[in-house]
Amino acid sequence: MSDSLVATSSTPDNQSSLTEWLNYMQQIHVSAIDMGLSRVLPVAEALGLVQSAKNDAYVFTVAGTNGKGSTTAVIAQMCQAAGYKTALYQSPHLSVFNERVRIDGEMVSDETLINAFNKVEAARLQCDLTLSFFEMTTLAALLIFAEANCAVWVLEVGLGGRLDVVNIIDPDMAVITNIGIDHIDWLGDNVEDIGREKAGILREDITLIYGATTMPDSVQQAIDQHQARCYQVEQDFAYQSLDSATWQYSNAAVTMQLPRPALSLMNTANALSAVLASPLDIDISAIEQALQTVKLAGRFDYRHTHQRHWLFDVAHNEQGVEFLLTQLVPLWQQHLAEQHESKDSHSGSQPASIKMLFSMLGDKDIDHVVQRLSQASLPINEWFIAEIDYPRAASTEHLYSVLSRHVEQTQIHQFDRLKDATQAVMQASSAQDLIVVCGSFHTIGEALAALTTDQ
Repeated sequence: MSDSLVATSSTPDNQSSLTEWLNYMQQIHVSAIDMGLSRVLPVAEALGLVQSAKNDAYVFTVAGTNGKGSTTAVIAQMCQAAGYKTALYQSPHLSVFNERVRIDGEMVSDETLINAFNKVEAARLQCDLTLSFFEMTTLAALLIFAEANCAVWVLEVGLGGRLDVVNIIDPDMAVITNIGIDHIDWLGDNVEDIGREKAGILREDITLIYGATTMPDSVQQAIDQHQARCYQVEQDFAYQSLDSATWQYSNAAVTMQLPRPALSLMNTANALSAVLASPLDIDISAIEQALQTVKLAGRFDYRHTHQRHWLFDVAHNEQGVEFLLTQLVPLWQQHLAEQHESKDSHSGSQPASIKMLFSMLGDKDIDHVVQRLSQASLPINEWFIAEIDYPRAASTEHLYSVLSRHVEQTQIHQFDRLKDATQAVMQASSAQDLIVVCGSFHTIGEALAALTTDQ
């Protein structure tokens, strides 16, 4: 007997809402994460994706432990600024699902998504297979890009690389941002195994941009096997900050002084390296325009709202936290200097401090993340925690148990919902403090939703 779900009266159609479709697709497969392409490929072939989805498009595929979102955002913005019709696929989203699927910077409509979901569902039933939520939605995104005849596709790998559904499309340019320990239940518990999975996006004679200074042997073996060209940071390209407004990029062919983007220079340098190594016609003016306009919510995202200073960052593993802290320390010094000069600084007032609004998924290494944050040379004096509304969320009790190993219990404030924790951290902070929100995409999404509702 097949494990597929036969279409019933409850199966959504073109008249159904996007929410109804998303809820339905979360229920039709036994596992939220199911690594492998054996079920995906027949459906992709039935849709014509494997044979003709790319058409004449140029495809960037970006894998890595951290920084994929920023890297794909910069690549897409540069291609778009140069006049290419550009598709961008990212995951997960922060607020609305449509954020995952963009063409020329604009989220596709509910109607476009629903139409694609209908076609993917018909192909799935035809093949008598079940697909996970991520597989269904990724196939829909690829179908939308193919039908829109996008000239450039920028695809972010969801998990790993070799067995990720994005990998059914052959890339023209591969990027691996870095390799750290994450998703150990699916990718392995060491960098060699994880590197092998991420290097699965390589193809014969492809160019790889590698954005870390150390490379696992497994990645080098994949490079050799595929006879790929590899450009690695600090060996084949480099970058440095010049001042608060400019930075410098250099490789064997060029040296550029460029406007500083709102995203990390590390990820921006990886993205620029990929664009420069491609055959696309992207000149310096398009690069400069892209760097001045590119934005990505939740990635070292500094805002002033509700009369408070906020920093939203999706860091959710040790490597991500290290990267966050590398940028946060100078930001805090800048923040203190600005507060000293502003009206927010009053004689006799309490010194400015950092408040943490924090929650994570239960299958992440919460202990090491909290340990690193608590040991940072920063005045983090209060933690506001709550369980996020997601099946894999860590309970508030578990978060408290881990936190209490590293910080004073009097510094920890527990709440049932992140919305309540968001309101509480605003009330407990002053205009001169900095509120840092981190731990998960879902943490950022719920905090932003709470702030939007509160306006």
